[in-house]
Amino acid sequence: MSSTPLLKGEGLYALIPQRPPIVMVDTLVSADDNGAVTGLHVNADNMFCSDNVLREAGMIEHVAQSAAAFAGYAPYLRGETPKLGFIGEIKKFRIVRLPKTGEYITTHLNILGEAAGVTLISAQTESADEVLATCQMKIFIKED
Repeated sequence: MSSTPLLKGEGLYALIPQRPPIVMVDTLVSADDNGAVTGLHVNADNMFCSDNVLREAGMIEHVAQSAAAFAGYAPYLRGETPKLGFIGEIKKFRIVRLPKTGEYITTHLNILGEAAGVTLISAQTESADEVLATCQMKIFIKED
């Protein structure tokens, strides 16, 4: 795998609808037909941080925006505007540990299935090869 990310920083704005201060993905590390890897530097000024940790809502939002970045990448490559997506369901969300400010977290997304505008993903969030959280999420893509 290349050490050069596909997109980072403001370049990700082409893939996700969120804008600061709610952007929870700062790197699209890799993406293919089966899934993606995203990253986030957990900064102390992050709106989801308190007591020097990224709170549970921030972890969920990071996974959701990771899925949005993945879903938006193929249309982006074709020169199209990505469609808006919504979280339809979160299942089996398990947090082992909340990341501390200053940590860099990565989320590995795997596509479990797609049908009728719904994508089922599994996600695993890590920091330095330590599993922090896992879940399954259904994402609905809004048709025009």
